[in-house]
Amino acid sequence: MPRIVQKYGGTSVGDVERIKKVAERIKAAREEGHETVVVLSARAGVTNELIARAKGLCPNPSERELDQLLAIGEQESIALMAMALHGISVPAVSYTGAQAGILTDKVHTMAKIKMVEPRLIERDLAEGRVVIVAGFQGIDDDGQVTTLGRGGSDLTAVALAAALRADRCEIYTDVDGVYTADPRVVKTARKLAEISYDEMLELASSGSKVMQSRSVEFAKKYGVVFEVRSSFNHNPGTLVKEEVAYMERVVVRGIAADKDQAKVIVSNIRDQPGSAAAVFRGLSNANVNVDMIVQNVGRHGVANLTFTVPQADTERAVKALEPVLAAVGGGEVAVHGRIAKLSVVGVGMKTHSGVAATLFQALADVGINIDLISTSEIKISVVIALDRADEAVRAAHAAFGLDKG
Repeated sequence: MPRIVQKYGGTSVGDVERIKKVAERIKAAREEGHETVVVLSARAGVTNELIARAKGLCPNPSERELDQLLAIGEQESIALMAMALHGISVPAVSYTGAQAGILTDKVHTMAKIKMVEPRLIERDLAEGRVVIVAGFQGIDDDGQVTTLGRGGSDLTAVALAAALRADRCEIYTDVDGVYTADPRVVKTARKLAEISYDEMLELASSGSKVMQSRSVEFAKKYGVVFEVRSSFNHNPGTLVKEEVAYMERVVVRGIAADKDQAKVIVSNIRDQPGSAAAVFRGLSNANVNVDMIVQNVGRHGVANLTFTVPQADTERAVKALEPVLAAVGGGEVAVHGRIAKLSVVGVGMKTHSGVAATLFQALADVGINIDLISTSEIKISVVIALDRADEAVRAAHAAFGLDKG
């Protein structure tokens, strides 16, 4: 029988009526002859509510205990969905991440999947059951509950699709697919029929909320083709797949703005070999994700480093840098939070020139100043003022003609 993995996000299972509608969709897939595995997120708002409760009791809760707490959200969803399926005569069984054989490293709140042992899932599929798995969570070698961080349920679905050699992987969310820009910001944004892994990866790392980058990385590594679809209709979604030659005919595929970034400036650090390495090693050891990096030319024996990190990581970054700067002979740290990162993405950049000039001119025409610039083979990113982010997206979208198809 063809095998399918479906993932449903928090808004898709937000209340009893939505859970019932998803159950009907799952039943339909099973009746079409699919062996069906379903991955669920916590109900919309539950994770944030649990975090707020934790911080109401302790400003800096233990990450181990936070994982214990946050895993509850997905466990509620899977149990309720199993009950909903039982109510419409569909045999189903729910599993936590640990029960599903999702083994991770030991990094609490941001664990990485090491391997998946789907023995119990295979057994239940063979016996005709729908298997419902809690997304976002796993278990480490010591038997400790871990969570996978933001977008972890997507990662769970992709990892299961790879381990189970699924024929299809569908990521259901509250949008129809991947658009050329956020349709809430750009009214003329168009849905893409398909997009390459690399383009989706760059958009995800640049602020697109449709998928998290780790999920796309995993899909690319294991060749999992997946479709981003809406759980609120039956429209075709966007296929995310390996790049093919015709994709290069489109110079820019999409525009994204990340409004959750902060700029960190490390100033007056000694201009000597090893200083930058010490800074970024300290950040790595603290599991701080660094994105754009600029180092100025050293003068009078000192230099400045400027880089961007997620807003949520700023406190951890500052704390991690304190002992590092003491060890390398001094320096100061300053954080600037009112920034956004604007990115234009497309595999066509490999074979077309003038993309940077078009972007910079579009921003200049509306009076938006550029703070930092970084490039890759298929992406150009700039840091701009946070309050100009939406305007910048609209300007870039129009400049590259993305509203014209």
